[in-house]
Amino acid sequence: MKNAFFAILIIFAALISCRGDEESVQKMDQILHIYIDSAGKDMLNNTIEGSYQTVVMNDEYGITDTAPVQFSLKYDKDSLRYIEYVSGARRIGIDSSDVNSKIYQSEIELILTQKKTNSTTTTTSTFSDVLVLNYALKPEVFRIEKAWYNNILVFTKQDGQPNIIKVTK
Repeated sequence: MKNAFFAILIIFAALISCRGDEESVQKMDQILHIYIDSAGKDMLNNTIEGSYQTVVMNDEYGITDTAPVQFSLKYDKDSLRYIEYVSGARRIGIDSSDVNSKIYQSEIELILTQKKTNSTTTTTSTFSDVLVLNYALKPEVFRIEKAWYNNILVFTKQDGQPNIIKVTK
């Protein structure tokens, strides 16, 4: 009888703890897709002459000068290549005046290396671009709100839309 009472008590406690409130779950919306083109050319497709051969991302707010940021190079359904950034760069608080919303920021340097070959020589050029991301932390969502690429606002979050940046160089 004693064991049955404890079993019922454990089952009751488990049922109460499993009861979830869907409204209290915070949604994460921080996956970002970055496309870079030049005159209609996919600059991230390293099989195309004149495109970027390598891409490196470095966390400008990182603890050390060299703080690599993880990303993936992927292809979309139209065979265009893009950078998929999920997370990894350090975020610093820039506005916490509103109790229900806090703003954080990441700054990422993109180091893009381009190789051009003509009939006699091969030249390599390295470009350094800066991506600044502002995140909003609200009770219901943590998401990217705005993005600047080389000091130009290139993204403002629209509810229900994916986080896509298209950069033309």
